[in-house]
Amino acid sequence: MDIDDVLGNSKVVNLPTKSAIYVWGYNQRGQTGRKGKECHLRIPKRLPPELFGCPAGVNERWLDIACGREHTAAVASDGSLFTWGANDFGQLGDGTEESRKYPRKVKLLQTEFVKSVSCGALCTAAIAEPRENDGTIFTSRLWVWGQNQGSNYPRLYWGAFTPNTIIHQVSCGAVHVVALSEDGLLQAWGYNEYGQLGRGFTCEGLQGARVLNAYAKFLDEAPELVKIIQVSCGEYHTAAISENGEVYTWGLGNMGQLGHCSLQSGDKELLPRRVVALDGIPVKDIACGGVHTCALTAKGALYAWGGGQAGQLGLGPQTGSFLCIANESEMLLRNIPVLVVPSGVQLVACGHSHTLISTCDGRIHGWGYNSYGQAANEKSTYAWYPSPVDWCVGEVRKLAAGGGHSAVLTDACSLKELCEFSLADNMTLSNASKIEDVAARTGSDALAHLCERLREHLLDSGKCDCEEQEAVQGKN
Repeated sequence: MDIDDVLGNSKVVNLPTKSAIYVWGYNQRGQTGRKGKECHLRIPKRLPPELFGCPAGVNERWLDIACGREHTAAVASDGSLFTWGANDFGQLGDGTEESRKYPRKVKLLQTEFVKSVSCGALCTAAIAEPRENDGTIFTSRLWVWGQNQGSNYPRLYWGAFTPNTIIHQVSCGAVHVVALSEDGLLQAWGYNEYGQLGRGFTCEGLQGARVLNAYAKFLDEAPELVKIIQVSCGEYHTAAISENGEVYTWGLGNMGQLGHCSLQSGDKELLPRRVVALDGIPVKDIACGGVHTCALTAKGALYAWGGGQAGQLGLGPQTGSFLCIANESEMLLRNIPVLVVPSGVQLVACGHSHTLISTCDGRIHGWGYNSYGQAANEKSTYAWYPSPVDWCVGEVRKLAAGGGHSAVLTDACSLKELCEFSLADNMTLSNASKIEDVAARTGSDALAHLCERLREHLLDSGKCDCEEQEAVQGKN
């Protein structure tokens, strides 16, 4: 060994970074990509690289992850797209309607470099660019498949955009999809029974794509065109952020998920309407759940509004009732944005009835419906307040929340984090205490939390297994 290596003066080497995908929660259709009993599936666990066809020890990387109602999709660093879970409407993109419990590459997109993916309830959409391009093909094109998308295979879709339009983002709801172009235009297609396409009217049946060109900035003024920088689809509502950090919402608002004091069309807003309660508060990220919405401000504060029956607002069981329709029975909802976390939030994701955030200190918190552990460590049906999810090692890059499952993508960007990944992968009940001691002395908080939770889980799992064996013996 060279003396420089001993003294620590060796040349600087660019360490390869490594990613991890953690998935947990409801697994009826194989959407977590894991096997095991329900008590084991409640906790986040890293999906091994072998599951994706990568040899053990390979420094795999991941770019994006998304959760649908009962399916999951992930984008690898080489631009490959993997899907798994429910496939009743062809949402996995393999041309079949057979569900799959393990990830498989979407073969029809192998000629494309996939950059991002979005999962709706029963459909999937991806943004990709051709791997081989002689300059005549425009980059960042949209591919769609699944329910209402015309194919069980990915198909190139321009909709109302011209073929040279560069797609910046796409978001899928229960029965509608919205795509955002690089120049700030939105187009929407799908069903419009609740005005979720933002056209100023409702209609029955599947609707083709149309560009949104009317945004109600002020109710007493004519709608105008607004440049949009981000969009999110809920189950039957939609939210978007303008270039000025203003939030617009439209669609179904019966649970307060649109954030307005009153609605212009019964329980709906038919045109994108500015959320005036957030005036003067620049918003940088928006996320829509089943009947709730969350906004992340430029300063790291989190606001939430909408239905809170399952605790998805993070405000506790008594959220207060504000009804858009008079004489309705009392419900747990807020139709005005309320501050949930005052600072330090970096990412937010909304599932159907639960919410996840990551904070500046690297921790993940969740709240809402928790019957399958999708929202929090605690063993309760509802997590009413932000609660820790202390299982994920690495720097959090992406959060995803689905119908009843959750996913986190983390990166190891330093030697310390690479070591944490390795220790986490090889942790057992017998060595957890030693690893926790090392983690505490080196400031590896996530690893220390993982050790603590792992010991609790393995001990509880032993009790769970014993109870199951006793139940089987009792039947015999």
